[in-house]
Amino acid sequence: MLFILLCILLFFPLLHSATSKPLASKCSTIEKFNPGDRFDDNLIQLMFLLAIKAPKIGFEIASVGSDHGRVHGLAMCRGDIGSEWCFRCLNRAIFHVQTVCQRKKDAVIWLDNCMLRYSDKEFFGEVDHNHTVLLRETRNVTNPIEFDSKVIELINKLMTKAYISPLLFATGQMKIQRVGRLYGLVQCTKDLSGGDCKTCLKSAISRISTSGGGKTGERILGGSCQVRYELYQFFDY
Repeated sequence: MLFILLCILLFFPLLHSATSKPLASKCSTIEKFNPGDRFDDNLIQLMFLLAIKAPKIGFEIASVGSDHGRVHGLAMCRGDIGSEWCFRCLNRAIFHVQTVCQRKKDAVIWLDNCMLRYSDKEFFGEVDHNHTVLLRETRNVTNPIEFDSKVIELINKLMTKAYISPLLFATGQMKIQRVGRLYGLVQCTKDLSGGDCKTCLKSAISRISTSGGGKTGERILGGSCQVRYELYQFFDY
C-alpha cells in the first residue's frame, strides 16, 4: 500500500495513462516479502531511481539495500522512443507490477514500449533464460513456409546489426511478394555484452523458427532481449 501511495504522489500527472494493460508478466511463485519490511522499503527506493534515471538514455540498472533486504532492478525502454514516452511507460509498469506480482521478490513486466524487472538476486550481465513469453497474432498468411523463412532472414540480419551496436537495438523491413512489407525489431538490455546479446537473440529467434505457422506477427519477450515482427510499421525508425 505504501508503494502504491508513493507512486500516486510521484506520478499523479501521468496516472491517467496507467490503465493500459501490460503485454505480459512473470512473477516468482515462492519468494515473497511482507509489506513494510526492508525489502519493501528498498523496492520503493529502487523503483523511484529507475523511473527517474532510465528515461535519460532508455536504460538503467540499480541495487538498493544490503543483506537479505537488498533488491536489484532493471528498466529498459524501446530503443526508438523518447524520454517522455519512456517515463510514461515505466510509470505504468511500476503501477501494474504491484498488482500482477504483488509482494513477489522476483518479477518482470512488459509493456508495449518498456520492460521492468526486479529481484532479490543479482542478475546484471547474465542472459536470462527463465523469463520468456511468446505472443502471437491469430491471423495466418497464405504462404506460411516462404513467409517464415523471410521472417527468420530479416530477424537474423537485425541481430547481426544489434549485437555490434552500442544501443544493442536494431529495426528494419523487407518486402515480400504477395504479402507486402515485413517489419522487425530486436533489442537487448544494455547490461549484456555484445556476445551475450547475440546469444540471447539467437535463443529468441529459435523460438520463432520452431513455432512457425505463418503468423502475421509475433513477439518474444525476455528478461534480457526481445524480438518482434509485424506486417505493419510499429517503430519510429
